[in-house]
Amino acid sequence: MLEILSDIDYEKFRKLIYDESGITFSATNRSILDGRIKELLRKKNIATPAEYYQLVTHNSDEMKEMLDSITTNLTRFFRNQPHFDAFINYVIPNVLERKKASSFDKTVKIWSAGCSTGEEPLTISMILKEILPPGYNFQITASDISLKSLLVGQKGFYPDAKVEGIPENYLSKYFTKIEGGYQANKEILDPIKFDYHNLKNDSGIRNLDVIFCRNVLIYFDEAAQLSVVNRFYDALANNAFLFIGHSESLFGMKTQFEFLKTEWACLYHKK
Repeated sequence: MLEILSDIDYEKFRKLIYDESGITFSATNRSILDGRIKELLRKKNIATPAEYYQLVTHNSDEMKEMLDSITTNLTRFFRNQPHFDAFINYVIPNVLERKKASSFDKTVKIWSAGCSTGEEPLTISMILKEILPPGYNFQITASDISLKSLLVGQKGFYPDAKVEGIPENYLSKYFTKIEGGYQANKEILDPIKFDYHNLKNDSGIRNLDVIFCRNVLIYFDEAAQLSVVNRFYDALANNAFLFIGHSESLFGMKTQFEFLKTEWACLYHKK
């Protein structure tokens, strides 16, 4: 039984994963990659890392499954409440003010990048259902590199323990209690398009009003971070907004984003 990847095998997989996704493994988190590759070898009954490497480099579905397996999908509803306070009290009022100047643009467009199992886009959907004035609607693109996580979000079913962060008035209004947990109602699921996307590539999305990409950039090195952030800039409309994780920062990065400190939280602004 394989206990740990050899240095040569580790370097081959580390480079492959970086080239395919921008996700970086270093000496400090090598054990995570070792463990995930070992589990994949066991699951697929493959004898050696070299054999598995050949498989993933010649089969795109196997590559997607490997990238899925090495991501960490930690999330919850209303995670980092100050971000949502800023979203409600500052961002959306600014977005609506801009849209008032356009008689035809009444759709708020949002991207939840690295959405994991869907808690973030569903949180955004509930909030917008509550605060958007009559005549406005919204569209949320929810993307991730994990197909398994996207399927959870699409289904919209969450065990009891997973809904603990949802305020009771939201839970009773937007979820239905069923055996074993809660099912998100159609009205908050329908505006969300769950879509596989590798942040190493351009999404092709443009004229967005807000992007949430929280606790994702920490998995990239500086070069990959800059590439992702610049693509976010291109995807946003003018006077639009970017949320990143509270432990993440664009400080020292050569981007065109403006740092914005609101009463509730810090975020970034495309002038």
